Amino acid sequence: MGIFKKLYEWVLHWAETPYGAPALFILAFAEASFFPIPPDPLLIALVLGSQAKAFRFAFNCTLASVLGGMAGYAIGHFLWWTTDNQFTGFANFFFDNIPGFTHELFNRVSAIYNEWDFLAIFTAGFTPIPYKVFTISAGAFNISFLMLILASALSRGARFFLVAWLIWKYGPQIKSFIDKYFNWLAWGFTVLLIGGFVILKYAV
Repeated sequence: MGIFKKLYEWVLHWAETPYGAPALFILAFAEASFFPIPPDPLLIALVLGSQAKAFRFAFNCTLASVLGGMAGYAIGHFLWWTTDNQFTGFANFFFDNIPGFTHELFNRVSAIYNEWDFLAIFTAGFTPIPYKVFTISAGAFNISFLMLILASALSRGARFFLVAWLIWKYGPQIKSFIDKYFNWLAWGFTVLLIGGFVILKYAV
């Protein structure tokens, strides 16, 4: 856990520099394909430092994350399989070194895509589920690229703009609430959303 704490602190330190916005863009891009720390903590710190730029930061974060998701898709599509459908050395490097990647989870994602496709990406983009697993898996399993972009834009945008709006609206006093409860709120929202689609699927 020590390395993750150091990474977390390294991410946050960019908020105290003139390079906070570019760092947020790079972090959001990288997190969508390989980096283990989500961009939310840096987004929160930057918005706290300049609430007038809250939605600019959120847009910056969303755009970078969607582009990162596209990069993740390219990794899965072009670099994941050998010609005889075995994992490449590059893929095995991810399994061995990138947190959140396991062979079991990767294989389960295929079944999830067969059942949910769009909602699978949306859920991964909005909740604490490792988003990078789904972007790379989408490329590896030839999921629609346009669907990936749409689902990523909606889910990542909803997540980052919600965080920015909460800080913009309520200021520093909401930070501890977000730190403690945002993941639960994200799960609750997603459960309600998916529940609605399930009802439509089986009731209509």
